[in-house]
Formats: sequence, C-alpha cells, structure tokens
Amino acid sequence: MSQKPMEVVKHLDINRYMGRWYEIASFPSRFQPRGGVNTRATYTLREDGTVHVLNETFTDGKRGYIEGTAYKADPKSDEAKLKVKFYVPPFLPIIPVVGDYWVLFIDDDYQYALIGQPSRKYLWILCRQPHMDDEIYNQLVQKAKDEGYDVSTLHKTPQSDPPPEGEETPKDTKGIWWIKSIFGK
Repeated sequence: MSQKPMEVVKHLDINRYMGRWYEIASFPSRFQPRGGVNTRATYTLREDGTVHVLNETFTDGKRGYIEGTAYKADPKSDEAKLKVKFYVPPFLPIIPVVGDYWVLFIDDDYQYALIGQPSRKYLWILCRQPHMDDEIYNQLVQKAKDEGYDVSTLHKTPQSDPPPEGEETPKDTKGIWWIKSIFGK
C-alpha cells in the first residue's frame, strides 16, 4: 500500500529554528541509548549556511553526546528537508552516517516541532521547554498519525526541571552506545 507523500514545512526560517530543543518524545532508535533522559539538541548556524548539531542525552547521570552537521537536501527547494551527517563513533569520528531530517510541523512562534523522515521509522517531538502541554502534544501525535506514522511506538522522554547543565556533568567517556549506530545504514 503506497502512502501519500508527507507534508513538509515550507519556508522554514533557519535563524529562528536555531538554539536548544528538548526531546519530548521519539521512536526508539539505535542512535540513542536505552534509558536516556533529558535528551536535547542544540543547533547553531555556521557562516557557510550549514548547521552545527549537538545531540545530548543523559544515562545513569552521565552526559553522552554526538556532534554533526545539518544542511538542506536540495538548496533550491523551499521545503524543510534537511540531511544530518554524524561521524561515529564520537571518540574516533571516522564513519559518516547520513540521515534525513524533515520538519513536518512547526508552530508560528517556533516553540514546538514535529520531525520525521521518509521511511517513517524515526519521529521526534521537540519543544523549546523541557515540558509540553498535553493538548499540543496530542495535536502533534495526531499530525504524525495523519502523515502515516505508527504512533504506538512513540516513547516519551523523561525531562527534569530544571534541566541539567551540560558541560559540568560527568561524561560518558566510552561512547559505547553510539557504536551500535555503525551497524545502521
């Protein structure tokens, strides 16, 4: 059964999109550790127009992170279809892993967003705050459902309030949980 093409945000204001986003919910992924909490992403625009990506998550009180680069899949398109490239493992970044990052919905104030990709195997609900109003959350889940996602596997990400401050926390020096990502695509 072929699904209708996904609706993707058009004319994303990349400058307004920059900054920190908290993961409210996501599909379980081999790119993230099981039991990770306080997961967040920080985006910073570079002079060349690409975006520096810092993904952080905390497992057993230790901060694990990976850095990458996001860029428009098609520079001429007005659709918010990005590619994200990470090099793994973080402690010896030699293998490029590239994934799709499609902004399926963002509110007018750039406070919450729904992120997916063409296979519908990955989904993220992001928010500028560590917590999201249930009504908004349910609307985003419904939007994902309307786009053909099986939302039954959506997992809420525990977020503490206030969130931990990144650099001062103990680091996951092994980076073991990123090794699994090598066996992805």
